[in-house]
Amino acid sequence: MMRAVVVDDEPLAREELEAMLAETGEFTVVGACGNAVQAIRTLKATRPDVLFLDIQMPKLDGMKLLSMIDEEIMPCVVFVTAYDEYAIQAFEKNAIDYLLKPVQPQRLARAVVRLKRFLGEGKRPRYDSPVIERIPCMGAQSIKLIDTAEVEFVRSSEAGVHVVTSKGEFLTELTLTVLEAKTQHLVRCHKQFLVNIRQIDEIIRQDPTTALLKTRSGKHVPVSRRFLVHLKELLGI
Repeated sequence: MMRAVVVDDEPLAREELEAMLAETGEFTVVGACGNAVQAIRTLKATRPDVLFLDIQMPKLDGMKLLSMIDEEIMPCVVFVTAYDEYAIQAFEKNAIDYLLKPVQPQRLARAVVRLKRFLGEGKRPRYDSPVIERIPCMGAQSIKLIDTAEVEFVRSSEAGVHVVTSKGEFLTELTLTVLEAKTQHLVRCHKQFLVNIRQIDEIIRQDPTTALLKTRSGKHVPVSRRFLVHLKELLGI
């Protein structure tokens, strides 16, 4: 049985696909999500074999969601769309397959064959995905999107990953690894910190091997010995 997660912002479409997957006898649906933030959380918790992903979703579409998933937990992706034009994009992103809405049982059966063949070969899925320009963060009852240019630094703790701006801190489901790999100006300065090199105002040397960074709003970010040389190279000093 393949373990699957379904992501679609339309409840009816999501429920119909869940039912169709169950009817094939080939899938166990381990999660169903209505938006990208829920999806990231569910993927981290369940680590499915297959992700059935709606391309068109508000705020963060399926293509952007793809860039926010850690490579080590990346499932096989089958895009689901109501528009033929997005099917072309799906194959450009190296998706295993795509399904046009409304999904037809015979077309799903063909996707099952492709999935079983790919998974049987033991390959690791890899997908081209866009650079992250806006980081989804969790509000009390909303998703806040923060432009990466506004981020001063990102820190990781037992409580989660926090995106820090001049206006405050925001919790995100994205990992430091994804943010380091998929953003343009967030770079590693410590095992638990990324810093936006365009937000650095001052480097304060503590000893020959470590330093503190001062951001434009006056916050301090640690730099460990391991990353100090590389950071200085990026800054041209």
